[in-house]
Amino acid sequence: MPKLERMPEDHIYQAYGLYLLEPKHRLIRTLKRMYAPSVHGHKPWGSSYLIMDYLTHHPFRKGSRVMEIGCGWGPAAVFCAKRYKAKVTGVDVDKDVFPFLEVLAELNEVSVAPKVSKFQDLRAKELGRHQVIIGSDICFWDSMVKPLYNMISRALKSGTRRVIIADPGRPTFYELAELCAAKYETELSEWYATEPDRYLGEVLEVRA
Repeated sequence: MPKLERMPEDHIYQAYGLYLLEPKHRLIRTLKRMYAPSVHGHKPWGSSYLIMDYLTHHPFRKGSRVMEIGCGWGPAAVFCAKRYKAKVTGVDVDKDVFPFLEVLAELNEVSVAPKVSKFQDLRAKELGRHQVIIGSDICFWDSMVKPLYNMISRALKSGTRRVIIADPGRPTFYELAELCAAKYETELSEWYATEPDRYLGEVLEVRA
């Protein structure tokens, strides 16, 4: 992994108290030559900023255990670790996203534990150890709806208190929201982020 040098540098920007890297940053360019994320893990997605803004207004207890599913580069995971001193695990099916996550975590002087897993392989006991589970832009295929719903159910039955998922508003995301609303306390909110630019979407929060 390329050595990280502290700011000031070109191609670094800030959002919700984090330092983030633009695609032209030398570290990102170097990492992309070394790793090739294959499941849409080639950049931070806008819904991560929705999660950050939502949690700014609806925070959780400092020091909580948090899991980000489908974390990709993990900006939302890093936000939770930095803003709320959370003990965070980043989960993704693609191991090649974790070098990018590690760089973002190091840049912001936090740590996020990596875990390679599919949604359906996350066991109830492991999920339940986390008080909060978050995810952004993770319900983009029809085949993801049922595994995500089942994972949410396992988590809530095992002790997780809040599951928060952000999305630009895909039909598959609304299908997931309807499944959750039929069984759990569910709130679906239109939301927007103001940093680094305005980004509009939806946030689903599910509680037991």
